[in-house]
Amino acid sequence: MPDRQPIALVVDDEPDICNLISMTLQRMNVRADIAMSVAEARRRLAEKQYHFCLTDMRLPDGDGLQIVETIQDLPADRALPVAVITAHGNMDSAITALKLGAFDFVSKPVNLERLRSLVQLALRLTEGRFLESQEFPALFQGQSEAIQTLRAQIEKIARSDAPVHITGEPGSGKELAARCIHEQGPRSNRAFITLHCESIAAEQLERHLFGDEYDRGQLHAANGGTLYLDEVNALPQELQTKLLNTLQEESFSNSATGEKIKLDIRIITGSRKRLADEARRGAFRSDLYYRLNVIELAIPPLRQRQEDIPLLTRNLLRRISAESRGATPKASQDAIQALQAYPFPGNLRELENILERAVTLGESSTLYASDLIIPAASPIPGDQIGDSVLPGNAKPISDVVLQLPAYGHQTGYPGQFATSEFETLDDFLQSIEREAIESALNETGWNRTAAAEKLGISFRSLRYRLKKLGLESE
Repeated sequence: MPDRQPIALVVDDEPDICNLISMTLQRMNVRADIAMSVAEARRRLAEKQYHFCLTDMRLPDGDGLQIVETIQDLPADRALPVAVITAHGNMDSAITALKLGAFDFVSKPVNLERLRSLVQLALRLTEGRFLESQEFPALFQGQSEAIQTLRAQIEKIARSDAPVHITGEPGSGKELAARCIHEQGPRSNRAFITLHCESIAAEQLERHLFGDEYDRGQLHAANGGTLYLDEVNALPQELQTKLLNTLQEESFSNSATGEKIKLDIRIITGSRKRLADEARRGAFRSDLYYRLNVIELAIPPLRQRQEDIPLLTRNLLRRISAESRGATPKASQDAIQALQAYPFPGNLRELENILERAVTLGESSTLYASDLIIPAASPIPGDQIGDSVLPGNAKPISDVVLQLPAYGHQTGYPGQFATSEFETLDDFLQSIEREAIESALNETGWNRTAAAEKLGISFRSLRYRLKKLGLESE
C-alpha cells in the first residue's frame, strides 16, 4: 500500500507566490493547501493534520509569527514543522521566528533550490523518529532536574534547523550536546563535523575551515549536515568576517577550483566563555554573534547533577572496562559519597579521568574511596571564579595544590596547578602521569616490564597508559 501523500499548508496572500510554491511542491509529490490569512490558516490547522507549514511574514490580518505561535501551542501528537518566508535581507524577523520555534526560513524572491531543500528537511522532521523521545547517550542520563531540563531542550532544538550556541564549563559535554542535536534532527544521516578552533593555530584555522588546493576544508565536508565549531570565540577577526559573509551569501568557494558551492548546513557553536561578553568588548563580531546565537543552550555543570553521579559512574565504569575480559568494576558506597562531595571543576571529563585512573591502578573489582585520586581542594573553573561562590573549603584555582599518591618507590608528583600552563585539570594530571612513565622508561632503557614493576603497576596497566598518552610508538 503506498504511503499517504504529504500535505503542506502554505500561508500567503500573494497568488503568484502561492502558485510558485504549489507547483514546486507538486513536483516533489507534496500537496498544498492555501490559506491567505492568519484566521484561515488557524481554521485549516484545526480541521486537518498537515506534514508541515510554510507561512509568509506579512498577512492581511496579522503576521507569520502568529502562525508559528499557534503551531507551537498544538498538542504533541499534532506537532508539525513550520518555516517562514521573509523579505529579502530581513534577518531580524527570521531570527525572531526561529526563536519562537520555526525550524527554518526562506527569503523573497524565493529561490527554488533553497525551497526544495527546506521541504525535504521538513518532511524528514515529520518522520515518527524525530517526533518521539530519543535515546540519549549515557553521560546525559539521570534524574536530576538539570539534566531532565537539558534533554527536553535538546529534543525541542533538534526539531529546528536554526543555529545554536552552546555554553558550558570545560568538560561539561558541549560537543556531546551538539552531536545529540544533530542525531535527533533531520540531518542525522549526513556528516557531523567538529572543528576545535582553540586547539588550532590562528594562521591555520582558515585552511581547516575553508580548505586550500590540497584539502577541501571542514565547511565543505559538513555541507548537507552539521558543523560544530568548538570554542568559536577563538576565531580571529578576519576569519569571523569571512564566516559571516559565507553565512549571509549561503555559499562558499571550492578551494581548488574557485567554483561557488551552495551552502546547506546547520551551524552549532560552543564556548566556555560568554560570547555576549566577548562581543560587548569587541573581541567577537556582534553581527556574527547574533547570527550564531539564535538559540542558546546552557549545559549544566556536574556539581548541579550530584544525584546522577551513581548512574554516571556505573555507565562510565562499564565503558572503561569494555575491552577487558574481567567483570565490570563496581563503585562502593564510600566511593560514590566521595565523588558526590567533590564539585568537579573538570565536569564529566574529570569524572571519567578519575575513574579511568582508579580502574587502571586498582587490583580489586570494587573501587573504594581510597582508590580515587581526587584533588584535596575544590576549585570552580577559572572563567567562573569572578562571579561564583567557591564551595566548602575551596581555594582559587591558581592556589590549588594536588596531593597525589606515590608511584612505586618514588615520592610522588605533587605540584601547582596553574591556568597559565594547563587549560584543564585533566591536562595537568596527564602531564604528571606522562612525566612519571617517561622517567621510569628512561631509567629502565625502555624495558616495559621493568618500568611497570618500578612504577608499581601491572604490565597491562602500563600498556593502557602508554596508549592513552600516545607513547606506545615512541
